[in-house]
Amino acid sequence: MKKLFTSFTIIAIVIFQTSFLYSQNRSLTPDDLFKIKNVNEALFSPDGKMIAYTLNLPRPLNEEPGNNYNNLFVYKTEEEENIGLLANQIVASSIQWSFDSERIYFLAKLGEQKFNQIYYVDADGGSPKLLTNEPSDVLAFKVSPDGNNIAFVRLEEKSKGKQQMLSKGFDAEIYEEEYQQRNLYVMNVNDNAVKQVTTASSVFEFEWSPDNKSIAAAIADRNLVDDSYMFKRLFIVDSETGLKYKLVDNPGKLTQFSFSPDGTKLAFVSASNINDAVSGSLFICDVPNTKQFSELRNYSEGFEGSVIMVKWKDDNTVIFSSEEGVDITLREQKIDQKQSKVILDGGKIVLRNFDLFKNMICFAGNTMKHPNELFLFNIETSELKKLTNHNNWLENIILAKQEKVEYSAKDGLKIQGVLIYPLNFEQGKKYPLITYIHGGPEAAVQNGWETSYGSWGQFAAAKDYFVFMPNYRASSGRGVEFTMMGFGDLAGKEFEDVIDGIDFLIQKGFVDKNKVGIGGGSYGGYFSAWAATKYTDRFAASVVFVGIANQISKRNTTDIPYEDYYVHWGFWTHENEQLVWERSPVRYAHQSNTPTLILHGKEDPRVHPSQGLELYRALKLHSKAPVRLVFYPGQGHGNTKNTSRYDFLVRTLEWFDYYLKSDYPKDRMPSKYLDFD
Repeated sequence: MKKLFTSFTIIAIVIFQTSFLYSQNRSLTPDDLFKIKNVNEALFSPDGKMIAYTLNLPRPLNEEPGNNYNNLFVYKTEEEENIGLLANQIVASSIQWSFDSERIYFLAKLGEQKFNQIYYVDADGGSPKLLTNEPSDVLAFKVSPDGNNIAFVRLEEKSKGKQQMLSKGFDAEIYEEEYQQRNLYVMNVNDNAVKQVTTASSVFEFEWSPDNKSIAAAIADRNLVDDSYMFKRLFIVDSETGLKYKLVDNPGKLTQFSFSPDGTKLAFVSASNINDAVSGSLFICDVPNTKQFSELRNYSEGFEGSVIMVKWKDDNTVIFSSEEGVDITLREQKIDQKQSKVILDGGKIVLRNFDLFKNMICFAGNTMKHPNELFLFNIETSELKKLTNHNNWLENIILAKQEKVEYSAKDGLKIQGVLIYPLNFEQGKKYPLITYIHGGPEAAVQNGWETSYGSWGQFAAAKDYFVFMPNYRASSGRGVEFTMMGFGDLAGKEFEDVIDGIDFLIQKGFVDKNKVGIGGGSYGGYFSAWAATKYTDRFAASVVFVGIANQISKRNTTDIPYEDYYVHWGFWTHENEQLVWERSPVRYAHQSNTPTLILHGKEDPRVHPSQGLELYRALKLHSKAPVRLVFYPGQGHGNTKNTSRYDFLVRTLEWFDYYLKSDYPKDRMPSKYLDFD
């Protein structure tokens, strides 16, 4: 009896240990989408003793459908202590410190408020307090250096005539004529008095001058998306009188700028010319400025990278982050020197925006092992320190191998990308491949955390797929010349780079050439539709998300027609209609043998949902392969709602599983419903 008891005890222990080890070592599943947290903004307090940051948390499926939450935290650098200030169901953004480091201002819509307003919370905790009470959403704000004023932008109110018409039930909309301008206002923090500073134009990004007297602002004539992309120009605005003058007549895209500490110079990131798709070149001008844009020094000339953000270290030195291939670096540039100096090597961390305090830099950063966490970097010692661990649950997850890859295109051009291996990879065995195509095309995949609802990454690797993410020509991160290689040649050599990358993996013996899938959103959706039609013989499955089907109709329905003209095509459709039609996937739909899943937001203004319908109808009528169209109500150019994101992830993986891995007949489709148990 004693021996029997001992045997049962041993068996029980073995079972317990096995189940414990399994729970400690498992692969990623779609349900884990709701566990992935990301640090977003990070900002030093003026005294440098604290870092305020926001943390993005997915909204659980057991709550009412909606967008993610954004909580507010403070990290105390001396105590190495992390404090949550605003949690639960709160969406806080645009954090700013008071000049005395005692308050943190932020944007949110709390309680009974109908619009986003500016609030503040004490740095040591307490309830948030309402600061503004504006009749429309506050879109952005900045605290003046002395802390006495807050500049903010909000939409102008609808005219009285329009309001009267709406009250009587006349709700007709006149397209692109009833936009509300983004006006700049200044609030005195001491008495809460608000005055309007600008009219008859729209203010987008803006920064206070160090002397608190003026504001540098990116201003466009109209509050239309195309204007915000292509027609913003740099102005200096007097914060008292509202008088303004154009500082730089920058051509094309403009994203970010920063005053030198003495206020005599402005560093800014913009496109190098009107046809440059990437706002990734660094310029510095005097304030006031007497030079034309063409006379200003482009600090990025000849630089094989794309500048993301710039800040001043001192009156003669700037620090900037940059994309360089699949890596991100931090660099230091002396304004009187030709070359920048790398201070944080690529391949260590992936970041974009950052904040600077003396020789310390804080930022949200990720690696291939974890999503964005809060990091601190010491310029003098080169010490890189991870301060938070909001995703410690990943310690129990087995992640697949990930690496940077480089291969030669047919014309000899070197192309970089990121490759994630099957989780259970065995040398000599061939696997199915999911080719993920980034959007833009003026964007790039970095060798960091590339796992989300729309990019699959480790979710697909856990199901033993190779996941290949190429930065084809026209991507950012390789300099202006590389970006311009796609100009006027949409889906030409750009797409051949993708094919060359797939062939590279096939030749290495990694991939089964008969089990190649492709997917992506926006321009990635365009490539996926192109693959399923023009290159159908190469692809066994395609997932087209908010993608372009017909370039002729797309150019007439998008909210960025000028951006499309200036930085992608270089000509209007009527000037070369044949080429525009030849680069349209629907042109080749009749020859498709590729099972294609089309997904689109019903309120997408960028790539109209009719693009998804055109592709569906052409394939349904004329192709030889299964096709399905899924619309997401309430979603635009990408999914923000938790249920829509989860549906996309599960549905697309099921599509790939069915057509790349299963033995089911390929002329049929998976169930139209998903099992969410």
